[in-house]
Amino acid sequence: MHWSRQQTRLLLLISQADERLTLENDLRRALQRDEFCLYYQPQISNTDRQVMGVEALLRWQHPRKGILTPETFIPLLEDTGLIVSVGEWVMSKACEQLRNWHAAGITVPQVAVNIAPRQLVDENFTNKVQQILADSRLEASFLELEITESTLMENEELSIKTLRELHDMGVSIAMDDFGTGYSSLRYLRVFPLRTLKIDRAFVCNLPYNQDDCNLASMIITMGHGMGLKVVAEGVETEAQYSFLKGLDCDLTLGYFFSRPLPHDQIGDFLTSSPG
Repeated sequence: MHWSRQQTRLLLLISQADERLTLENDLRRALQRDEFCLYYQPQISNTDRQVMGVEALLRWQHPRKGILTPETFIPLLEDTGLIVSVGEWVMSKACEQLRNWHAAGITVPQVAVNIAPRQLVDENFTNKVQQILADSRLEASFLELEITESTLMENEELSIKTLRELHDMGVSIAMDDFGTGYSSLRYLRVFPLRTLKIDRAFVCNLPYNQDDCNLASMIITMGHGMGLKVVAEGVETEAQYSFLKGLDCDLTLGYFFSRPLPHDQIGDFLTSSPG
């Protein structure tokens, strides 16, 4: 049988739709089946190479497909609205893990958690954060919430109100993927940020691309000028690390020091890290 291009394309679209529906159904059961887990990536001080925090990263232990990374399923979580409950689970689990490390005598000053747009526009979000911190017996300063410009644009007025409430509680707010949106500079002025994260797109070609070198230097200088801590994401080489350290970038996050690791393996890293 000979298939026309239109028929072949239709079959492909049907197959993709079926696969998405199957994945969505699996996703709806994943939380109750305890299939999600967190990996952690350390944030390293460029001054003395001490661990200054960890970023919590969601993974899905799919029963058939194995470990899935967020780009595979986060869009589905957002489309279905499941991102709210899963996001709360991530924050709760990350805070619980930080408390466990502290109880074991492992010093980790802070855990960073990514926040989705739907979470930030939830009018009860501040109360939920307070409850999670109380349940984990953690002070607010141990938690950093990472937001992107797309998150802020969902509902700017409510976002400002919520972030100021969190800031007043003592929670740190970080601007993730800085430089990839059109209104970053205005957000630095309007929102109560404490941390600026240089997007990996501006790091990967350092120190060999002059434009990226200039951008990195500008972001670091500007961040420090506004009293912000600056973190470089996606640092994978000694050359990148040395260049950023020379610019007085505060922290490094990337494969140069460690890949994201599950809690038992990152625990070994935390107890044996230099400095």
